[in-house]
Amino acid sequence: MCLGLTFGSSTSKAGCCSLTHDAKRDIDMSHRSLAVSLVVIILQVGCEQGGTDLAPSPRETSLVSNSVGSGATVAVEAQPFQFQAPNLTPQEIRDGWISLFDGVSLFGWDVPQVTNWRVEDGCIVADSGEESLLTTPFNFDNFEFRCEFHLEPDGNSGVFLRTAADPQSPATDTYELNICDSHEAYPTGSLVARHKAVNIPAVEGDWHVFRVICDGFRIQVWLDERSIVDFNDESESPRSTGTIGLQMREGRIAFRNVFLRPIGTTELFNGKSLDGWSVVDGNQGEFGVVDGAIHVSNGPGFLQTNSVHSDFILNVEARTNGDALNSGIFFRAMSGTKESPSHGYEFQIHNGFEDDDRATPTDFGTGAVFRRVAARYVVADDHEWFYATLIAQGDRISTWVNGYQVVDWQDMREADENPRRGKRLEPGHISLQGHDPTTDLDFRVLRIHDFADE
Repeated sequence: MCLGLTFGSSTSKAGCCSLTHDAKRDIDMSHRSLAVSLVVIILQVGCEQGGTDLAPSPRETSLVSNSVGSGATVAVEAQPFQFQAPNLTPQEIRDGWISLFDGVSLFGWDVPQVTNWRVEDGCIVADSGEESLLTTPFNFDNFEFRCEFHLEPDGNSGVFLRTAADPQSPATDTYELNICDSHEAYPTGSLVARHKAVNIPAVEGDWHVFRVICDGFRIQVWLDERSIVDFNDESESPRSTGTIGLQMREGRIAFRNVFLRPIGTTELFNGKSLDGWSVVDGNQGEFGVVDGAIHVSNGPGFLQTNSVHSDFILNVEARTNGDALNSGIFFRAMSGTKESPSHGYEFQIHNGFEDDDRATPTDFGTGAVFRRVAARYVVADDHEWFYATLIAQGDRISTWVNGYQVVDWQDMREADENPRRGKRLEPGHISLQGHDPTTDLDFRVLRIHDFADE
């Protein structure tokens, strides 16, 4: 339970804690040799088709941690790269579940420096330092979440839902799902200061599973698949969005199998026609519906949505019908024209890799933000359906392939209408790319969850 996270003599932002001057100096010293790579990543401008682009090679971008947000740990990927497939079934992946924890690192989290958050034996662990929250970089609104947790006896922890950047009170700034058997007012399973769970068995000292659904102002919680909370927030301080935070307050806490899926998506493709889509002028490729999928062939060309989207979660199921084919999904894209068909960020599709090493993508790799940051691992295979998730919120962009996170990137460039030249936060189109005459792809799922304005 946390009534505001107080670090030393001042209160810091949970999960977005600023690095101390000493920590910043240590990081700067230890990564001085990577300064050139960082500058190259940040200062890129360009146009993948119809122009030039100053961009690092996939190898250069894979050397530097993709997480560049405030409060995040800047680190070099461990060598050799460790890949661990998420503990999700194929059906769960098709249902849109993603893993928020890769089992070997804190990649994709904003990590406060005042606590010894780390990975041990496939678990996120903390047990010393000041209390803090390990948080997602994104604010989530409606979602289903689950995780396994293990709290040592007499410990105190929790899972924070829809959390403000600087939570001062659980009654107004978060939904704090408590993990603490000895808390008299709000024991394990309760939403601190909001709803008390009753008749809950002790959990300390063993592994247990929380499953949570946040849908509107209704919060449902299951402990080991037993329903323990069904709470409708009718207070004066309901929360509709916020980050997810894992808390260390007292004692050793461990988390594993941390998963999430969005609730409430809109279909961009109805499986029958290209209603809602338009072919960009000057197109040479072919776009049609074959066997319930959008078939893209004989590029170059672009098919774009009539709708525009800014902050969202995009789910896509796709298949490349050839070896090492090149395509992409463009987002926040300017309206395509014959002269400028594809000015947007690009979610790269390319399953090739070098030297039999999936950690070395041939051309940034599937899930990369092309010309910006390479995928850290090529998860998908040609000739097989793969499932991708893209989250774009503000200047933070992350991607998953088959539930596994391959990119976490913050666009630090100056603002520009054209995402190839700079940071674009304004809404734009989603478009599918026919890259060249060898193009042969299918897309059978295209659905989007637009984040509500905060």
